[in-house]
Amino acid sequence: MRILIVDDEPLACERIRTLLADEANVEIVGECHDGRSAVAALRGLAPDLVFLDVQMPEMDGFKVLEQFEPAALPVLVFVTAFDRYAIRAFEVCALDYLLKPFDRDRFRKALARDGRSSSGAPREI
Repeated sequence: MRILIVDDEPLACERIRTLLADEANVEIVGECHDGRSAVAALRGLAPDLVFLDVQMPEMDGFKVLEQFEPAALPVLVFVTAFDRYAIRAFEVCALDYLLKPFDRDRFRKALARDGRSSSGAPREI
């Protein structure tokens, strides 16, 4: 699974990288610290899953998503310190919403919701 991390907080990015290091079949294809670079990375890297912060300088996470047709977006997990954006996140088809600070178990539950097995193949439902 190809993952893009988008967060303007270096410690938040580090936390996600650390948690992903324990996961099999995961490749971090990029890390962005602002909305504009996130748009470019989404276009150029074709990630399967994006951990996306809401509040970032210049262009927030929702503005990033507005640059794309919904069908062209990868799976989205919002990662933010603010619960007030949860409904809006699910309205744009987020798979999950991680409220900072989150623990390893909550993070793994978000990854498990992605619908892929550890081999990267779709799970049978």
